[in-house]
Amino acid sequence: MSPTGCSHVNGYKVDNWKQNLRVIYQCFVWSSTAETRRRKVLQGDAGRTEMAKSCICHMCGAHLNRLHSCLYCVFFGCFAKKHIHEHAKNKRHNLAVDLLYGGIYCFVCQDYIYDKEMEQIAKEEQRKAWKLQGVGEKYTTWEPSKRELELLRHNPKRRRITTNCTIGLRGLINLGNTCFMNCIVQALTHTPLLRDFFLSDRHKCEMQSNSCLVCEMSQLFQEFYSGHRSPHVPFRLLHLVWTHARHLAGYEQQDAHEFLIAALDVLHRHCKGDAIRENDNGKKANNPNHCNCIIDQIFTGGLQSDVTCQVCHGVSTTIDPFWDISLDLPGSSTPFWPLSPGGGGGGGTTVNGECHPSGSTTLTDCLRRFTRPEHLGSGAKIKCGGCHSYQESTKQLTMKRLPIVACFHLKRFEHSAKLRRKITTYVSFPLELDMTPFMASSKESRMNGQYQQAADVLNNDNKYSLFAVVNHQGTLESGHYTSFIRQHKDQWFKCDDAVITKASMKDVLDSEGYLLFYHKQFLEYE
Repeated sequence: MSPTGCSHVNGYKVDNWKQNLRVIYQCFVWSSTAETRRRKVLQGDAGRTEMAKSCICHMCGAHLNRLHSCLYCVFFGCFAKKHIHEHAKNKRHNLAVDLLYGGIYCFVCQDYIYDKEMEQIAKEEQRKAWKLQGVGEKYTTWEPSKRELELLRHNPKRRRITTNCTIGLRGLINLGNTCFMNCIVQALTHTPLLRDFFLSDRHKCEMQSNSCLVCEMSQLFQEFYSGHRSPHVPFRLLHLVWTHARHLAGYEQQDAHEFLIAALDVLHRHCKGDAIRENDNGKKANNPNHCNCIIDQIFTGGLQSDVTCQVCHGVSTTIDPFWDISLDLPGSSTPFWPLSPGGGGGGGTTVNGECHPSGSTTLTDCLRRFTRPEHLGSGAKIKCGGCHSYQESTKQLTMKRLPIVACFHLKRFEHSAKLRRKITTYVSFPLELDMTPFMASSKESRMNGQYQQAADVLNNDNKYSLFAVVNHQGTLESGHYTSFIRQHKDQWFKCDDAVITKASMKDVLDSEGYLLFYHKQFLEYE
């Protein structure tokens, strides 16, 4: 094939070739509608996949062997047995499309070819198919614009990022019991999409000078990724936090979780101008806060609450936005085990008078407890819209919409009228987390008898990877916060104020855990 591309494509580009190619992609490659998917693939009772009669090799009747479709006429032929090759030779139809991957094959060049117009059509139809299937458009690699290419040509100096690169790692000076702030700053500055937003200079401030927390965070990201190794002094950040979140002002030790929520709230409020600009096409933001600011795009999820009347079984559903999920732990005054009535089983142990299965408590255990149905009891009757009277009910929480970054808060600090203490129960957490079992859609599927635990290749949207952990050492009265952050894949560092040290994966997973930050493995465009 010549450097300019395949010349045989030009013979195909006549009349309505674009529309014909779109039809092939819609019906036989990406199968954008339920009807076309049924025509292409029929799912057997035992999970066996069978190809429909309309999508088989017209010579041998097989549906495997890399089926290709002729671009000039209605003919399917298998590539492995060269039936599509025979058709191309006899009919002189030199182009065919792979029905599994969508590649265009030229039988004269004897290779898969690239054509810009054809590639554009394939991508457009693939996006439509993903959208119709509820998957959305997958995150694609960045391609520079003409303007960006021009800038790259005029600025040839590059900062090379290698696996051993330490750019982005920088200690923070403790300004007097400010370790709670430092560990959250480390987690935020290593949140991938937040980093991309601030380093691309997308914030346009509309506030009075020196009062915008987003501007200060933007400057902080520049400091972190400048390559400087000396610890940074975050005095301006501390001053702005005291100004906009007065309950955190002062040099007393504060709660890192409380600081995180306060920081996200102030950043959200100060990002309003960016949200309006990015949403000026009138499209409603796809998150429960209905805001398009970078904070809500990354951190906001939707929590579904279903209250079921015990008399008429009517269900009242509400959906509330959340930035984090707070999880109860064994050892607290809130009953934890068993997870279901009569549960606990045999072979378990007793912790603080509660039945606890053998082995350590896991993050999944905490999430399972968080999403289990809870009987509200006679002291918390709710007026039922169906019965028109106050009735006992059950309440169940599930995830309606997951955020890009999921933050889990393990409730280690217990404050009540009787006691104030720290719960040191070890909770094991995974490097990779699948949130599918805790989704509202999974609950509905189970109720309809359709839920299957088997992984679905189109259902990777609910899978997460751990990228930061905040820990608390010490007691409720006297303690210290540190954090682990992931710099590169499988490369972890411990951040202890001004000191940054390399950490092993075992160090991370063996830590007590207070705040756990997970990032979606697969992203999609809205």
